[in-house]
Amino acid sequence: MERRKILNSVLVKPTGSRCNLDCTYCFYLKKAELYGGQKLMRMSEDVLRQMVKQVMRQGGKQVSFGWQGGEPTLMGIPFFERAVEYQVRFGRAGQIVGNGLQTNGVLIDKEWAHFLRDTQFLVGLSLDGPAHVHDKYRRFATGKPSWQHAVRARDTLLNMGVEVNAIVVVNDYSVNYAQEIYDYHKNSGLTHMQFIPCLETHADEPSRSADFSVAADAYGNFLCDIFALWVADFKNGLPTTSIRWFDSLFYTYVGYEAPECTLLPECGVYVVVEHNGDVYSCDFYVEPNWHLGNIMNNDLDNMLNSPRQQEFGKLKSQLPSECRSCRWLTHCYGGCPKDRQRDPADHGSNHFCRSYIQFFKNADATLAKLADEWRERQQV
Repeated sequence: MERRKILNSVLVKPTGSRCNLDCTYCFYLKKAELYGGQKLMRMSEDVLRQMVKQVMRQGGKQVSFGWQGGEPTLMGIPFFERAVEYQVRFGRAGQIVGNGLQTNGVLIDKEWAHFLRDTQFLVGLSLDGPAHVHDKYRRFATGKPSWQHAVRARDTLLNMGVEVNAIVVVNDYSVNYAQEIYDYHKNSGLTHMQFIPCLETHADEPSRSADFSVAADAYGNFLCDIFALWVADFKNGLPTTSIRWFDSLFYTYVGYEAPECTLLPECGVYVVVEHNGDVYSCDFYVEPNWHLGNIMNNDLDNMLNSPRQQEFGKLKSQLPSECRSCRWLTHCYGGCPKDRQRDPADHGSNHFCRSYIQFFKNADATLAKLADEWRERQQV
């Protein structure tokens, strides 16, 4: 019998796919097609209230809301003030709630920074690196670059004392600048970084991946380079920068379950709530096949534990043969299922399999040594 999952986190899309940028590699902009190409997607007060109420009442002792888009700041500060008010109103005694906001920074100003600091939001700022890297693909619909807006947001948030992570999409261009990107963020005060490899199917030639997608060998080199920089910055045996994938991977080396879903044996540990209350299995699978229902007539807890979500979760465990015999399986579990599907040339294998094998061959001994040192510190 399946163990019932606890509702610990939701990913919320209050503006759907609506955004004030038109990034070339964005996979979510086309989700507007699900809603007839609707231009103005905006979560209503009723949907917001019902969604927060369900999470707080049905969730565990610790719950988290990830506010994404599209661009969530298009909702305005009052929307998020009400969200926090509902979290307080519907929360249970001793319950801990966390909020994370992922933004391109265009609308971030001192008022936003003040709110985010006072409510202790964690901000993920989409900033791919220095101008020539960031502006390669991250532009307005007019073609105008967006780097200056993201940098202004970064400085405003950091100066106000907001906790900020850099979210970096690694594409066919940025993959060539690992050290420049790492040094740029570290030197500007963004010492927490998340690197997301870009892989999408070509819009006009569905038999291959999009040109901006990153090649497996290039991404493997990128990971190895970033790992060397990360280790070189250790002081007294501890990292001074945080790389989300390395941090999550380290859990597997000390015998714990990784916090990142791509490193788990199965998926389906969270759900996505769209602007109108529709619920889907995953951020990368907001599509009719994985529509679980709507919060206005169903409970999030039930949808998270529905047979359909269980079926989705098991997709990850249906591994290709090379994964089942791989020595690194318990550290990777085949990666994200979407990376087996975006490039038809991969024939069901993970597009980044070679990347990860290259990385583990390079980093395994160091990670194992760090894990041993960690265990020794726990015994002191």
